Amino acid sequence: MSELAIELKGIDKSFGLVHANRNINLKVRKGTIHGIIGENGAGKSTLMSILYGFYQADHGDIVINGQTVNIRDPNAAIAAGIGMVHQHFMLVENFTVLENIMLGAEESQILNAGITKARAELKRLEKEYALEVDPDAVIEELPVGIQQRVEILKALYRKADILILDEPTGVLTPAEADHLFRILGQLKDQGKTVLLITHKLREIMAITDEVSVMRRGEMVATRTTSETSVEELAELMVGRRVLLRVEKGEARPADVKLSVKNLTVRDSRGVTMVDDVSFDLRAGEIVGIAGVAGNGQSELLEAISGIRRAKSGTVLLNGRPVDVTGHADPAELRKCGLAHVPEDRHHVGLVLKFEESENAILGYHDDPKYRKGLTLDVDAIRAEAEEKIAAYDIRPPNPRLKTANFSGGNQQKIVLAREMERNPDVLIIGQPTRGVDVGAIEFIHRRIIEMRDQGKAVLLVSVELDEIRALSDRILVMFAGRVVGERAPDATEGELGLLMAGVEGPKEAAE
Repeated sequence: MSELAIELKGIDKSFGLVHANRNINLKVRKGTIHGIIGENGAGKSTLMSILYGFYQADHGDIVINGQTVNIRDPNAAIAAGIGMVHQHFMLVENFTVLENIMLGAEESQILNAGITKARAELKRLEKEYALEVDPDAVIEELPVGIQQRVEILKALYRKADILILDEPTGVLTPAEADHLFRILGQLKDQGKTVLLITHKLREIMAITDEVSVMRRGEMVATRTTSETSVEELAELMVGRRVLLRVEKGEARPADVKLSVKNLTVRDSRGVTMVDDVSFDLRAGEIVGIAGVAGNGQSELLEAISGIRRAKSGTVLLNGRPVDVTGHADPAELRKCGLAHVPEDRHHVGLVLKFEESENAILGYHDDPKYRKGLTLDVDAIRAEAEEKIAAYDIRPPNPRLKTANFSGGNQQKIVLAREMERNPDVLIIGQPTRGVDVGAIEFIHRRIIEMRDQGKAVLLVSVELDEIRALSDRILVMFAGRVVGERAPDATEGELGLLMAGVEGPKEAAE
């Protein structure tokens, strides 16, 4: 028996002029957690899509457990013992957990008998891998961390011995990510093989046995994790030394640009998500909002940007009142100097079927510089898109490519370039580096600091506590919809963590 669970030999794949994978060779030992890292657009997801049968390689062989296999589609991958948990979950939102797990793997023509058998198998898997989930819960009512467990259970239900996870912590809180890592450790202890695709080097160092590095479609190195370092891996990924810390000078706060007073926001169920929140945001400062996801940060940004109606409260933008309880118009807010990078780029920030150049002006398409008489000036739009692509290193550098064909990190850069380059007075930004690689994180952080130093007011929401502490000049902590504390950026992780959990810490507010 081969000691290798996976061996890829000479895998090559092109999409038109884009050479996504170039002669890839990879060996993954059984019963290990093997990391694959690389910049956005390096070819990681393409390689895993070939392994799972979404794409077929132009050249090369796939060897599973010592046997060369032809993985022509995901069904063939499942038959070979491969399961995949995608970056954006493949679940039917109005189905229950049990229905999603059974979907496509029904074993009995008698529905009730199949459901009974599936429920028993699900209970066994939950117990064996500590993946407790209510089988009758509806997917859309579950937090993302639980939805991810359902995806893992789906793969295990289909007898997967090899599990591929593509950017699994991109939508998780730190606590949910820690729980996922415990689950992966248990899978490894049970003899499963895990392929972990991520851009987060600390996660690679914490959980993997070996790590392979891709750059511009090629496999450039494989290292034993215990024998490498974050600095070496970052340099291998990017091809140069990477600054792994944020460098910034002292903030020089000036006039108040955004004033929020007694803001209360309810969701569609009538549940209060933002509860009497007040704060001021000044030119030349970054205010970070820390908190576990689901504590009102998303609703706060949506109310300020005019996407969601508030129940009560007032908002002033550049001294002008914003009708947050009535009909605040996002287009008018943009004209008044507000730019918004939404947390959910797929549903709010982009139209994935549009070309990159079309998304690059989305929301600003009425600007006279994009018009030629009664129609849009397509040449001017594409020319500006090319400038943004170059400035933000968006890959592939093709303004006519459908946005759905860019990696998640490059999609994020499209949104950032669109909003940051409008020279706003106030930038509100949710999860700026979600799904973004280490080289791009360095660039994005530097741009945010530059905007602050140019006198812009920046309101930042991130589930990455390290990012909040590194970028912010003041930190507001939200719990259960309320601001429960304000701290300076040198506050300890433990102190902020207590506030995020609703436990009152020392009452030393930031000056």
